Amino acid sequence: MFDRLPGETDLFVFDEVADQLLEQGVALSPSELHGCLVGLLAAGHGEDPGAGLAAVNQALELDLHGDLADEVMQLYTLSGEALGEDLFDFCPLLPDDSHELAVRTQCLAHWCQGFLAGFARAIAMSGTGAETLPGDSTEILRDFAAMAQADAEAQQEDDEDAENSYAELVEYMRVAAVNVFLDSRARGEERDKAIRGADPLH
Repeated sequence: MFDRLPGETDLFVFDEVADQLLEQGVALSPSELHGCLVGLLAAGHGEDPGAGLAAVNQALELDLHGDLADEVMQLYTLSGEALGEDLFDFCPLLPDDSHELAVRTQCLAHWCQGFLAGFARAIAMSGTGAETLPGDSTEILRDFAAMAQADAEAQQEDDEDAENSYAELVEYMRVAAVNVFLDSRARGEERDKAIRGADPLH
């Protein structure tokens, strides 16, 4: 259901990315990888895909290379474009409904873990850690931290209520990530204006 980004190609099917990671000996969920890319972008990291790849390698202690590295850079670019769409045309990279609910719940937790790792890495690189985040963003980060602890064992039965709860969490995660991205972008624009205002040459 949510295994591809809008405008996606066959590069970004959850199971295929999982296979590519295993081929490079990386024991990492595609969801955590994508969450980290989105966390970087949501914290205001630059649009350059090479810088995005370097940052995700650092944040998750990876050494992605070859075709997979190229695809991750494309995923970084597409994620940034999707986050900036007015219609919130963005979806997290998660397993589709053919996977058991427990697996999907675990990957949701992995996505949130990756997001927090990417966000923290971008903040550390920018040196803006002392700045106060907008209230909504602070609350969202707390929610993501709680969701990162989601217990897959508690979702053993694929009943309708559990499926509905999972879908609601995914929808919240989708919209919340966009909100943090927009908050960070607005904060960056305000910072740039302040710098220009303090510059006597402007």
